[in-house]
Amino acid sequence: MAVSGRGARPRFTVILLLLASMTLITLDIRGGSMIPHVRGRARDVFAPAQSAIGDATRPVTDFFGGVFEYDQLRHDNARLRAENAALRARQIQDQYLQQENKDLTDQLKLDFVGDIPTVAARVIGGAESNFQLTVIIDRGTAAGVTKGMPVVASSGLVGRVLEVSAHQATILLVTDPAINVGIQFAPTQAVGVASGQGSGRPLSVTLVDPSQDTPVGAVAVTSGLAGSPYPRGVPVGTVATTQKAGAQPRSVTLDPVVDLRRLSYVEVLLWTPQTHPVLTPAPASPSVPPAVPATTAAPAAKVSK
Repeated sequence: MAVSGRGARPRFTVILLLLASMTLITLDIRGGSMIPHVRGRARDVFAPAQSAIGDATRPVTDFFGGVFEYDQLRHDNARLRAENAALRARQIQDQYLQQENKDLTDQLKLDFVGDIPTVAARVIGGAESNFQLTVIIDRGTAAGVTKGMPVVASSGLVGRVLEVSAHQATILLVTDPAINVGIQFAPTQAVGVASGQGSGRPLSVTLVDPSQDTPVGAVAVTSGLAGSPYPRGVPVGTVATTQKAGAQPRSVTLDPVVDLRRLSYVEVLLWTPQTHPVLTPAPASPSVPPAVPATTAAPAAKVSK
């Protein structure tokens, strides 16, 4: 019974509060000078009960408030993460477009090409096999590209066209061991042949005259001698090492001037030795005495009748 009495007391208090509230509302609507006084007294009387009810319900209120706040924070965090991801994607795209614009702008500065016509191409693929260092471009015979044509970038020589179809071509890179490029050094005018040694490795050089000096940092360009598959003056590399030990031939290596790991755009030179032959002076002809002109027979005299 004691338990029942304790349970009935809070219910009685709540009912009493409800009745008092309804009474005050009714009196307030009807008006009267005693209303403010009664309202104040009621507030003083029921303040302890209101405080107790507030203390009892506060944990529940705090719990639901925390749930709603946590849910709001979770949605806010998800929204902020999505906005950060979008900003990051936009930043990456801007960087890509800036680099692409720089690559295209650099392609317009091919001073070493001269008046040789070119075809701009985008690199769309890497090596097709482990035995050849190649890239694939998006231009082919439909754009005038043929097998054997030189390929350059803004800095210099990339390689040559190895295979070609209507709309694509495979480019053999200058670092491939199958590549041999006739070169000439500036300003020493030493000449030799640069050969690929594999990806990430410098080009090896065989000098025609090993006694000629090739200082570190000297620039090597294509020599463009008769029969060369490359026109004259295209930068190939800079001297990375140069050594000479006793009677051994001078050992020279070149760092390619083009970063072949970051190729985005290239230019195919519409040039072949057949279309742009290197003119060599004709041998001097032996002196031949001028031919004596043949005498012309005099016309026959008319016979008078």
